[in-house]
Amino acid sequence: MLHCNTLLDIRQRVNEALPNPGVDRFLELPTGSMRVRMHGNEGGKLAIGVPGLSANCFTFNVLGPAVAELGRTLAAVDLRGRGRSAPGKAGSHGWASHARDVLAVADALGAQRFDFIGHSMGAFVGLSLMAIAPMRVRSLVLIDAVGVPDPRAMPPIMGAAQRLGAVYPSVDAFLALVKGIGVVPWDPFWEAHYREDLVETAGGVRQRASRDAVVEDLQYAASADVRELWHHAVAQTLLVRAGHPFSPGADIITAADRDAFLKVAPRAKAVEVPANHYGVMNHPHTARAVQELLT
Repeated sequence: MLHCNTLLDIRQRVNEALPNPGVDRFLELPTGSMRVRMHGNEGGKLAIGVPGLSANCFTFNVLGPAVAELGRTLAAVDLRGRGRSAPGKAGSHGWASHARDVLAVADALGAQRFDFIGHSMGAFVGLSLMAIAPMRVRSLVLIDAVGVPDPRAMPPIMGAAQRLGAVYPSVDAFLALVKGIGVVPWDPFWEAHYREDLVETAGGVRQRASRDAVVEDLQYAASADVRELWHHAVAQTLLVRAGHPFSPGADIITAADRDAFLKVAPRAKAVEVPANHYGVMNHPHTARAVQELLT
């Protein structure tokens, strides 16, 4: 088993291979301590980034510097129960609860208004945020999630949730497993994300993300109708759709949901990026589209 300092050294080397990896802060919110990764000067206009179901703030390690290039600040969060943010009490998760945490992050950083960027489940959090506090959101970016995914796209998502809590013999064994599944376009960006998500435990390593928190969010999603939130998207909105299927023939955002959302959201536009659900987060087309929206 790797010693802790060795694991930390490897994380640092991988993270340093990425541009402007950001500075981590821990904010004390009403729901507990939350890790945010700050990109750019904190005096700039604030954007808040929310990752997907079991992901951590490292998924914004490319978009963060892209936002910082505009003289703005991006605060990428670890949702409760992910990364280095502790899970909440049972029954305290779900899109609306995470949206209220986003508002608390903005309050803690002194921002009355902010831009919002959400990937995967983070996009659903953004739509919930618009239902709760629409006047606080300057602009809304929804990355590869807006409606009901094609059912054929769900097995990789469920597989990621099922891996939580399991113990793997080594870091390399876990990384080889994720790479072998073939849905993550492997590079230093994603290697840094998954190394950050590992912690040593008896018998090897496990992921940091809380299985209970993730399962609770899945149950919330199963009981919610995300399309009922669409009419709340009154801010200037960018919908980023992954042009490559997540699994054979299956999209997270179906063409039908994309077109229907654009008819409901009055200030929305959509772009398609030649990447899959994971690759869209570090694709230059995504960064360019976000920059154009913010300027």
